Amino acid sequence: MNSYRIATIPGDGIGVDVTAEAVKVLDRVLPGIEWTEFDWSCENYLRTGAMMPADGPEQLARFDAILLGAVGFPGVPDHISLWGLLIPLRRAFGQYVNLRPVRLLPGTTSALRDRTAADLDLLIVRENSEGEYSEIGGRHNPGRPDEFVLQESVFTRVGCERIIRYAFDRATERAGKVCSATKSNGLIHSMPYWDEVFERIAAQYPAVETRQMHVDALAAEIVLHPDRLDVIVGSNLFGDILSDLAAAVTGGLGLAPSGNINPGRDAPSMFEAVHGSAPDIAGQGIANPVAQILAGAMLLEHLGAHEAAAAVDRAVTDVLGSGGPRTPDLGGTATTTEVGTEIADRASALLHA
Repeated sequence: MNSYRIATIPGDGIGVDVTAEAVKVLDRVLPGIEWTEFDWSCENYLRTGAMMPADGPEQLARFDAILLGAVGFPGVPDHISLWGLLIPLRRAFGQYVNLRPVRLLPGTTSALRDRTAADLDLLIVRENSEGEYSEIGGRHNPGRPDEFVLQESVFTRVGCERIIRYAFDRATERAGKVCSATKSNGLIHSMPYWDEVFERIAAQYPAVETRQMHVDALAAEIVLHPDRLDVIVGSNLFGDILSDLAAAVTGGLGLAPSGNINPGRDAPSMFEAVHGSAPDIAGQGIANPVAQILAGAMLLEHLGAHEAAAAVDRAVTDVLGSGGPRTPDLGGTATTTEVGTEIADRASALLHA
């Protein structure tokens, strides 16, 4: 049996609660995982002035994967928590793919009327290393009437080509359709360039059906006609916004996992729930652990533990689909721990049946 070294960063708020449940589930399906926990968080920032130590990436580089909770807490601005931990790790480890599967799980209800699981099964491929999330720019003439800020976007040929190609490769494993999120009618340089790269890559995949939609129209398409979509590829900002919208229409962020993927596998990939730290409900035992548990399944799949990953995924769908325990956000009364334990028990039973 293979053994793996996995780092956990529970982070803040409910990140701590749901990460504990994901670890529980993974331990049941893949005994022998060597876990190492790092207490990097907003609390750490308030104590030390940094979200993580300066050598944080070096400390994590020896691990096979990272399971991240959520970061963010009142009193610490979001740009501090994200740029102090999450974004530096994504870039240090070449995690240029942010992979966000979005589907309607059994036993849950879409916010969209009369939509079924067959209509809501999307894969959003978000560029994760450049684009609109750039440090280039600054604030000028602060406090004066002529004060202004400048925020630059960065779209490189390498960055655009590799994320778009990744989306096409994934589409060949699914329904064979890719839709590109653009806004070339308004962003005069970056999006026309993105469109050009998309068209060039698309020509290399003649069997894949392609569409290019302005991001506002694509947002409407997710709501009105999600069954027409399969793989969506977008820039850092567009992919971020569209994946939250898609998660909302399929039951909420408490069900949405994601992976920060290094496709070359020369550094660890990092897996997390899409949702935030929700400090208002932290420690109350009511946070939904499903998204973090499914992120754990993505982690296992990435490491090649396919049977264990499939058992976790099936356990989640079985528990939800059979009317098993669920947290208040899904209309239930179960605690975070009760849901995690039920999924862990079911996953173990499936794996050892």
